[in-house]
Amino acid sequence: MKHTAVSRRGFIKGSAALGGMAVAGSALGQDDAGFALDAAGQAAVEASHGVDYSDAEWAQMLAGYDDVLERIQARRTGITLENTHAPALTFDPRLPGRTYHRQANTVETVGAVGDIPTSDADIAFATTVEHGAWIRAGALTSLRLTEIYLDRIARLAPALENFVTVTADLARREARKADEELAQGRDRGPLHGIPYALKDLADTAGIRTTWGAAPWADRVAESDATIVTKLRDAGAVLLGKTTLGALAYGDRWFGGLTRNPWAPDEGSSGSSAGSASATAAALCSFSIGTETLGSIVSPSTRCGVTGLRPTFGRVSRAGAMALCWSLDKFGPICRGVEDTALVLAAINGYDPGDASSLQWGFTYEGTLADQGVTIGYDPAWYEEATDTDRAVLEMIRSMGYRTREIRLEDRPYGALITQLEAEAAAAFEELVLSGQDDLMAWQDDRAWPNTFRQARLISMIELIQADRLRRVVMQDMAAVYDMVDVIACPNFAGNMLVITNFTGTPSLTLPVGFEDRALAPRTGEAGAEPGPVTRLPHTFTLWGNMFREDQILGVGRRLEARINFRTNRPSLP
Repeated sequence: MKHTAVSRRGFIKGSAALGGMAVAGSALGQDDAGFALDAAGQAAVEASHGVDYSDAEWAQMLAGYDDVLERIQARRTGITLENTHAPALTFDPRLPGRTYHRQANTVETVGAVGDIPTSDADIAFATTVEHGAWIRAGALTSLRLTEIYLDRIARLAPALENFVTVTADLARREARKADEELAQGRDRGPLHGIPYALKDLADTAGIRTTWGAAPWADRVAESDATIVTKLRDAGAVLLGKTTLGALAYGDRWFGGLTRNPWAPDEGSSGSSAGSASATAAALCSFSIGTETLGSIVSPSTRCGVTGLRPTFGRVSRAGAMALCWSLDKFGPICRGVEDTALVLAAINGYDPGDASSLQWGFTYEGTLADQGVTIGYDPAWYEEATDTDRAVLEMIRSMGYRTREIRLEDRPYGALITQLEAEAAAAFEELVLSGQDDLMAWQDDRAWPNTFRQARLISMIELIQADRLRRVVMQDMAAVYDMVDVIACPNFAGNMLVITNFTGTPSLTLPVGFEDRALAPRTGEAGAEPGPVTRLPHTFTLWGNMFREDQILGVGRRLEARINFRTNRPSLP
C-alpha cells in the first residue's frame, strides 16, 4: 500500500504533534511562518497530558517545533514502512541474571489410543494423537482423513463462517504425498499426514492471506511464512485458511461473523475466531492461532477447545501479519492437551527471520511433566468465580499437587496496553493516513480504526513509561514463579491475561465443564445485546513459568483425563 502525499499545511493540520490535542489548536494558529497554538489549544494539550506550562515555556517549545514536524514529514514521505519492517528494539522475555530450564527436543505422549471408530464423525472428533496412531497403524490414511474434513468443511463452514479460503486441491495433493512417503518408510514425525487449518494472517505462497480485513481481501502472498514451512516439513496437510477478526481483533471479518459451533447465534470470539470454531466443529485435526492479548485464550474459551499460548519467542512470526511486535505469538488450538505438545514441537525453534526468535528446546515427557509441581492461586480470584472454576481448584488439590496461596503486586496493569495500542497503530499507520480504515467492517469506538486514531494522542514519554512498567511486572512475576511452578486462575481473573502476555510466559486453556451463560452480543452489530441464557462449555487456564509449557501440559493432561470433556460435542447437522 502506497502512502499518500500531503502538503506541508495539510500535514501539520493532520498530524498528531504534541500528543494529538494540539491538532485542534494547530488549525487556529498555523501559518506558513511557523507552528503556533492559541490559548485554547495549549489548554487542551495541558489537560490531555496532565501538565502545566508557563507562557514562556510554551513559547520556547513552539519556537522550534517546525523542525519536529519536518522530521515526521520527511519520514512519512521518504520511506514506505511495510508491515514486515520490525522495530530495531525487540522484546526479550528473559530477565538478566536469571537461568531458565534448558530442554532437548523430545515429546512423549501417554494418552491411550483405542481402535479406530467406524463413523466418519467419530474419526473427525478424535484427537491429533489418535489420528497419528491410526495412520501409522495402517487403520487410516491421510487422504481419507483429509476427505472427511473437506466434506465437513463443505457442509458446515459456510454457516459457521470460519474459513476464508479452502485449499482442497492442495490438501489432497499433500495427503497423497504423505501416504506415499509412509508407504515408502519415510515418517516425518507425529504430524505426518495430519490435516490442519491455519489462521489467515500467516502467508501462504500463491494463496490469499487477507488478515481478515477488506483492504487486504485480495492480497496474495509470494512466499510461505516460516510456520507454514515448518508444518509442511513435519508432513502436516493444509486444509485452508481460517477467519480472524479484522487485523486480529474480535470475530467479525470482511466476509461475516465467525460463529461458535456450540451456539451459532453468537460469535466465536477472537481473534483466532475461525481456528477455534473449526477445531470445535471438527473441521480439522488441529489449527493454528495467534495471541497478542487473548486471541487464543478467548476463542478457546468461547468454543470449548484447548489452546496453548507458548512462551514469547518460541515460535517464529516471520511471514505473518504483525500487529504488535513485542506481543504477537503463534500457538496451537486442539481438542486434546497432548495434541498441543505435538504441534508445538513441530513449530518451535529459532528463525533468523524473526528478530524476537529464541533458540530454546521443547521437551514434554508425559507422566513426568508435572512431577513435583507446586500450583499457586489467589483465593480472591475464586470469590466471584463460577462453580466450575471452584470445582477445578478443588480437583487440583485432590490430585495431590502442592498448592500455595499467592498475591500479585498491586500495579496499574491496564497501563501496559498503551504499548499494544502504539505498536498496532504504527504497524497500520498507512491504513489511517490513506483513509482506507473506513473500509474496515467494524467501526465501533473500541474497534481498530478508532484505536489507531486515538493512539496518535499517546505521548512518546507515556509509551516509554509503559515499557518501564512492563519490566517491573516481569520482575514481580519472576519472584512469584520462584515460589510456584504453575498458577491456576480462571481465564480472565486477576489481570493474569494482561500480565502474562506482557511478561511473555505461556498459558494453557482447556475445557472443564459447562456453565449457563447469556450468549455474547455479536461484534460490530449496532445495539447488540446479550442473547438468551444457554448451557455452554466452560474453560479454565493454567499459567506457566518461562519455557515450562511441559508443566502446564502435564497438569492439564491429568485434569483433562479426570473431567473427560471430550465426550461432549456441539450439535451440528
